[in-house]
Amino acid sequence: MNKPFTEVLFYGIIYKNSYLMKKLHLLAIFLLFAGSVSAQYYDPYGRPKPRHRPGRGQQHKQQYNDQVHIGLEAGLNVANTVDAYNSYYSTGTIAGFNAGITFDVPIVYNFSFAPEVLYSQKGYFAQTNDGNFTQRTNFIDVPLLAKFKLVPGFNFLIGPQVSFLTSTTNTYDNGFIITSQDHYNYSGDKTFIDGVIGVSFDITPYFDLHARYTIDLNQARGDGIYVPDYRNQVFQFGLGFKLN
Repeated sequence: MNKPFTEVLFYGIIYKNSYLMKKLHLLAIFLLFAGSVSAQYYDPYGRPKPRHRPGRGQQHKQQYNDQVHIGLEAGLNVANTVDAYNSYYSTGTIAGFNAGITFDVPIVYNFSFAPEVLYSQKGYFAQTNDGNFTQRTNFIDVPLLAKFKLVPGFNFLIGPQVSFLTSTTNTYDNGFIITSQDHYNYSGDKTFIDGVIGVSFDITPYFDLHARYTIDLNQARGDGIYVPDYRNQVFQFGLGFKLN
């Protein structure tokens, strides 16, 4: 089929000027892009399109995620002891660390069950007439926490914790040298029930910062000489990482 004379003339002029052809191609691409963007926000008459806002129920549905998350956490323990019956008695603090595996099991919107299994160092420091006494205890802690998302990125945690004592190291020194050190291992027969309260801040969907306070709900036996019956208390600060 023969093309009309005007069409032949038009294409003849265009192809004789390659520079003009490139400019037209760029202009066509720009117009297509601009038209596509404009179509998203304006109707054919140039009026802005109304934006769809999901209802409250739809927002909750979009934000709620029923996936079970598994993660890791590690942090600092600042531990000491308090007397079970004397509020004026307390020992000096020692630093330790905690590390372990975490779970986050959604129950309903903004509420989940958050159990953990942690290795945790506790203990205390005391000044006595014979010198300095330090007890460092190692535990396997199993917090069974309820996690409430109060606002996006901020969570409140509370619940019980079962703690299994694995070992104890008692160190005596006179302020200059270590005079003696005793180490004891346990097979999980010494168990404590603790209370836990804390908060966590979601930095990203995979990282969070948390701070907690734990205290024994049943008293531990002291050594009968330096420390009476007491309860472990620990301030914990740490970083969590979700694996999925």
